[in-house]
Amino acid sequence: MRSVKSGLTYSFEFFPPKDVEGEERLWAAMSQLESIAPDFISVTYGAGGSTRDRTIRITSEITARTHIPTVAHLTCVGSTRDELVDILSKYRDAGIKSILALRGDPTGGPRAPWSATEGGLNHADELVTLAAEFGGFTIGVAAFPDGHPSSEGDIDKDVQVLLEKEKRGATFATTQFFFDTAKWKILVDKLAAKGSTLPIIPGILPVTNVKQLNRMAELSGVPIPSEISSAFAKVESNPDDVRKVGVELATKLCQELLEAGAPGLHFYTMNTSSATREIYSQIKDER
Repeated sequence: MRSVKSGLTYSFEFFPPKDVEGEERLWAAMSQLESIAPDFISVTYGAGGSTRDRTIRITSEITARTHIPTVAHLTCVGSTRDELVDILSKYRDAGIKSILALRGDPTGGPRAPWSATEGGLNHADELVTLAAEFGGFTIGVAAFPDGHPSSEGDIDKDVQVLLEKEKRGATFATTQFFFDTAKWKILVDKLAAKGSTLPIIPGILPVTNVKQLNRMAELSGVPIPSEISSAFAKVESNPDDVRKVGVELATKLCQELLEAGAPGLHFYTMNTSSATREIYSQIKDER
């Protein structure tokens, strides 16, 4: 994976498919993105660590079948410390060189009460330490422009958490999806004021389904600005128009973020590639 400090990075996130049909769609989307030559692809865990084994398998297969660097998610959920070490070993054996160290979501979703696995870890900074001690991985972490749910709106708390992760060995962060460039800039500026050099790569969600957006926002606590809600409310009965508006809004957000100095863009693909490729094409044509 190219260092995010050496130039703009473009990356894409997928989730492990639930069945054979979903896996076929995943590989089709992956094939269409290969021509873009992403700097990396990341693969998520489900809530409660529910897709851990599929994540390990799919991530390993992406690494083996493509020339795209892969960032594998690793979470504290549902694993003891020894099991986490075993997962790191499997990733290393598969040729994976980068991980995203996350606390992870409880089974009930990101806003559900957190309970650590017996014999496991309680926070993502502990996971960063474990991965750093294991060695051989570039370590990324998560950042939250709209604030982590447990921070209850205290952005300075989030800054301190990121500083601690950086101290323990994290070298980049990707953000949860968001819609307000100013929120990203505030987080980045507060980190820089504390001496951080951690690149914060914005996470972009191209909206193609209004119900899906509302559900994700509800689970994560990410606020949807009124102008965006209004734009989708006008077209939500027409899927083609929803997609068009989603691409336009995401492209505008990407342009604003790059102008504000973002080190790259990380796209939440929802396991499809068409909207992401369209946005990427528009951005690249303008730069």
